[in-house]
Amino acid sequence: MDAAALNERMKTGFAASLGFQYVEASKDCIKATLEVTEERHSTVPGIMHGGAIMAMADTMGAVATVVNLPPEAVGTTTIESKTNFFAAVPTGQTLSGVTTPLHRGRRTMVWQTRFETEAGKLAALITQTQMVLLPS
Repeated sequence: MDAAALNERMKTGFAASLGFQYVEASKDCIKATLEVTEERHSTVPGIMHGGAIMAMADTMGAVATVVNLPPEAVGTTTIESKTNFFAAVPTGQTLSGVTTPLHRGRRTMVWQTRFETEAGKLAALITQTQMVLLPS
């Protein structure tokens, strides 16, 4: 599934409400950007809410898992997520995220998502574990 197909698929639901766009999608890397707005993403005036960053990372990790699911899998779900915040993301800027694999197993996959500000400053680092759902 390429970035254009992902953007089309994500036009509804919670992920769509965040407003980010996929710019690259492969089995080894998911990249997305988000135009951070005061109305949609802020916690205090001028600063992006950490929960919006976490939601974007969770979505990107799930998509990375879906792109890597074995044929017999029926889906995926997040079973663990750890976030470290390093810098505030000002509203009015573009946040860039890159999700890469740490582990791709038969039952679980672990992904790391790195978010940077427009200036290239590390804003957050998220590690999440996705369970691969197999038929019972």
